[in-house]
Amino acid sequence: MTIRGAAAAASEEQIAHNRNRLVLEQARAVGLLGAAKNTRLSGRVPSDLIEAAKKRAHVTSDTELLELALSRLALEDDFGARLVGRKGSISADIDLGI
Repeated sequence: MTIRGAAAAASEEQIAHNRNRLVLEQARAVGLLGAAKNTRLSGRVPSDLIEAAKKRAHVTSDTELLELALSRLALEDDFGARLVGRKGSISADIDLGI
């Protein structure tokens, strides 16, 4: 790997760690994560999917991956759906000044 490639990989990893930290902090702030881990989640999924997700998220444990993935899903906004829902709500003859 070149020096530039190594620097880009390190930067990508740092960005992922920062993003993960922010997601988990937000989940804690709204009460989704706390000290009590009182539910066990079990399922069968392809190992390649787990490894690819861990690699992409830059996490190493299954628990980290599950907490992060579930937090992202629980905190996800509905911007896309709201945007599509607004289709046609602005008159076609409005002057946008473009």
